[in-house]
Amino acid sequence: MTELSKYTSLRVGGPATSFVQVSSETEIIAAIEAAGDSPIFIMGGGTNVLVADSGFAGTVIRIANNSVEAEIDACSGATLTIGAGEDWDNFVKTTIARGFAGLETLSGIPGTVGAAPIQNIGAYGHEVSEFITRVRTYDREKKAIHTFTNAECQFSYRNSYFKEHPGRYVVLDVAFQLRIGEMTTPITYLELAKKLGIELGDKTSVTDCRTAVLELRANKGMLLSPDDHDSWSAGSFFTNPIISQQAADALPNSAPKWPLNDGRVKVSAAWLIENSGIHKGDELGGARISTKHVLALTNSGTATANDIAALAKRARDHVQKAFGITLVAEVNLVGIEL
Repeated sequence: MTELSKYTSLRVGGPATSFVQVSSETEIIAAIEAAGDSPIFIMGGGTNVLVADSGFAGTVIRIANNSVEAEIDACSGATLTIGAGEDWDNFVKTTIARGFAGLETLSGIPGTVGAAPIQNIGAYGHEVSEFITRVRTYDREKKAIHTFTNAECQFSYRNSYFKEHPGRYVVLDVAFQLRIGEMTTPITYLELAKKLGIELGDKTSVTDCRTAVLELRANKGMLLSPDDHDSWSAGSFFTNPIISQQAADALPNSAPKWPLNDGRVKVSAAWLIENSGIHKGDELGGARISTKHVLALTNSGTATANDIAALAKRARDHVQKAFGITLVAEVNLVGIEL
């Protein structure tokens, strides 16, 4: 049996009963149908998942299709259709090299294109949902191709229709609409603006923006490196909580808060963790809070999935006790609970 630790960025996870890698739409659908009614787990880059030490009792289908189709119009921009198995950051890098703008703030996010709409990935003031025109999927229930428009995806903060219906839809490819241009839209994220040496609301070149984002992510241990155990993580383990205005007002003034249009407030999970008694470098077994960023739970080299889950639970419980806010995992948990 295949050890899933070989395919996850956390480098933990036990064996799969069955493991198959597919590289075309035909192979994806055939593998799904071959699995029948048994459990399946769709894996892309393995970068946003914590798999139990006991592994997965079913079929793991690792998607590696990376077909690319492009339609370019000088006025409307570029429509790019990308296979679900394409590496996300390679795709972003390619769009910039080809003169397209839009995805530069999403540089360096690990994973595949197919995972991007499920999680509605985002960073530095933008989410991928801003650029997606459609998502083409295989509906396991109806055994048919189903294409979703942007609105039908029901995107919200780190969420989508696909995430709300786990296991039913398998992403085959994603279509993006991007601008043709060398400049970003106005930079609205203060940390990024400071890194770029510009004022909030100013624009910069997409290449400079990508460079700055990659440097920020590297400084936080959010760029994967085989030689740096402090980067052996699944990215941000928890999402930023969205709470009521009343709950936000109860937090200290020093807590970062971002008012939302619906009257609620998004607050910083990292701030909550750091101010609850959890510190960078804290360890439990072989698991460690990154020395660079408290939202990254890392494998120091000997961690088990249980170690990482226990450390995540410790952080969550500290925040709950200190602030009455329950953190929610952004990482997908497979066969394991906090």
